Amino acid sequence: MRSLLTIAWASAWHRRFALSLVVLSLALSTFLLLMVERVRHDVRENFSNAVSGTDLIVGARGSAVQLLLYSVFRIGQPTQTMEHRSVLALQQDPAVRWVVPISLGDTHRGYPVVATTTAYFDHVRYGPRLEMSMREGRRFEAVFDAVLGADVAQQLGYRLGQRLVLRHGSGALDSADHDEMPFTVVGILARTGTPVDRSVHIRLEGMQALHIDWIAGMPLPGAKRTRSEDVPGMDLTPRTVTAALVGLKSRAAVFAMQRRVNAFEAEPLMAVLPGVTLDELWGTVAQAERALSLMSVLVGLVSLAGLMAVVMTALEQRRRELAVLRSVGAGPRRVFGLLLMEGLLVSLSGAAVGVLAWALVLWAGSPWVQAEYGIILRVGAPTAREALLAAAVVLAGLLASLWPGWRAYRLSLADGLAPRGA
Repeated sequence: MRSLLTIAWASAWHRRFALSLVVLSLALSTFLLLMVERVRHDVRENFSNAVSGTDLIVGARGSAVQLLLYSVFRIGQPTQTMEHRSVLALQQDPAVRWVVPISLGDTHRGYPVVATTTAYFDHVRYGPRLEMSMREGRRFEAVFDAVLGADVAQQLGYRLGQRLVLRHGSGALDSADHDEMPFTVVGILARTGTPVDRSVHIRLEGMQALHIDWIAGMPLPGAKRTRSEDVPGMDLTPRTVTAALVGLKSRAAVFAMQRRVNAFEAEPLMAVLPGVTLDELWGTVAQAERALSLMSVLVGLVSLAGLMAVVMTALEQRRRELAVLRSVGAGPRRVFGLLLMEGLLVSLSGAAVGVLAWALVLWAGSPWVQAEYGIILRVGAPTAREALLAAAVVLAGLLASLWPGWRAYRLSLADGLAPRGA
């Protein structure tokens, strides 16, 4: 075995340029397989942790998925609201640690406006329970303060102190601008990779002020429009909110609290568990995940086909070399083992280079990916599935050498020494 390994290494080193291309191809395949697996897993974790740390989402009774979509992902328009006094009742429940009310419905240049309280920044988490932080400025304090998500600030080029006008509803009507009550940008959040990045955050009182002159989604006809300077001294206590994010003192009380909310007597409400509903929602978009895995497998197959082609081409060029080995006593099995050993060396080298490149890119690029795209990539040792993928590349490379090895096994001594065409 030792002599066979020495011969295999010497032969591979003699053809190092051609084999280095195969090693590079296998390294790229290994890198892509591992990177796609890590991104696939971590994107799913980020998706599931878009609202981590929240035990229940409470809203008007209806579809659980729809409640999750508009309260967390800002997708769609809420058709029903809940009374603000119901939020106050939730806060009084002995099992509740905190409640964050949110009110939706307005937009700014296509981005949703989220009215809430400062508790939103204290309790709402993302990823593995990470806190939201300010990239610039501060939280909102005054009625007409606004805090922007990272994408809003970047795409629209907003800076601190800039004035912006919100629009009622989805923004389809130009006449729905709240231009009499402009807001001032006082803060910009750091990127989170969640819908927070694409949201404009204001106080609940600011949302109430915007709609003082509105009834049933329309401004009062003929009424004098209230301006921002008229607001001080007015009662801006919100009457309704879209939903409430709830954190409990103990996770063990989540099902009991859910039953109490579902049986709430003052108005028909429902409470959904974010994790359960997110898993249900992920099942509808999992085809993209499978497509990524399929593409990485196809890249691996192409690289293995290249390995087989190189070995087969080299076999035709090494007929005399193998015949000389046969003439000095190397049997067909030894020649077969030599080809397999070369394939194993190339596969191991390619997989090792791919794993090393994967680890370096994760270590160096993870902070940049989180800062630019908000995707939190876990930096650490390969998981069991990732280790199996790397081992599969080595095994597949070994299997790809079986056919060339079999051809070499059947190569006779006379065929190797005879001139070509004879």
